[in-house]
Amino acid sequence: MNNGNHTLIHLDSVTKVFLTDEVETHALSGIHLDIRTGEYVSIAGPSGCGKSTLLSILGLLDTPSGGSYTLKNGEVANLSFPERARIRNREIGFIFQSFNLIGDLTVFENVELPLTYRGMPAGERKAFVNEALERVGMGHRSKHLPSQLSGGQQQRVAVARALAGKPAILLADEPTGNLDSRNGEAVMDLLKELHAGGATICMVTHDARFAQHADRTIHLFDGRVVEDKIAA
Repeated sequence: MNNGNHTLIHLDSVTKVFLTDEVETHALSGIHLDIRTGEYVSIAGPSGCGKSTLLSILGLLDTPSGGSYTLKNGEVANLSFPERARIRNREIGFIFQSFNLIGDLTVFENVELPLTYRGMPAGERKAFVNEALERVGMGHRSKHLPSQLSGGQQQRVAVARALAGKPAILLADEPTGNLDSRNGEAVMDLLKELHAGGATICMVTHDARFAQHADRTIHLFDGRVVEDKIAA
C-alpha cells in the first residue's frame, strides 16, 4: 500500500491544552503518530475529539503544548515563524471544508496565488497551475470566477490549489462537508486517484463511508488515539 517507507511525519507524546477563563481543555493528550510517504490516512472520531486540532498542528497552523513533531526529519519546534510559513507554503497542501477561494480572483489566479508567494517565475507558475487544473478536470474553467462554479467544482479548484506546489503532504479537513453526496463521492474519487499517483494524504472526516477510502484510519476520542487500523 505504501509507495515509500520513509517516515514523513512523526509525533511523539504531543499534547495541546487550551486555557479559557481558568479552565484547562485538553484537546490532545499524548498523541503518538507516524505517517509514511505515500500513505493515505484518515482521522476519525466524534465532534470535539481533537481531529481539527491535530490537523492544525500537522499543518503548522498551531503549535503543540508538549511533545515533539518531526516533519521530514526536522524538529518543528526549532523553526522560526518565517521558516514555518515557508514550509507551510512549500511542503503542505491544505483542502478545507469551506473551499476558501477568493471571490474576485479567477480559478487560475486562485490556484496561482500560493506559488506567487514563493516568488516562482511567471512561466513556471503557469505550467504548475495548468497541470494542477488538468489533474482535477478543471482546465476548461480557468477563467471563471468561483461564483460561476458549483460547490463540487469549487472544491476541485481548492484541491488544484493544494496540489499546484507539489507538496509533501495534502491535509484535508472535512473536504466533503459542504457537498452533496454525489459531489462528495467525486471529490473522494479524486483524492483516491491522487493517492494512487503517489500523493501522501491525511484527511479528517466524520463520515465513516469516506474514511473507508483511506489505507489506514486513526480513531480519536477525548484527545487520544483509541484505534489505529489498517484497511483490510
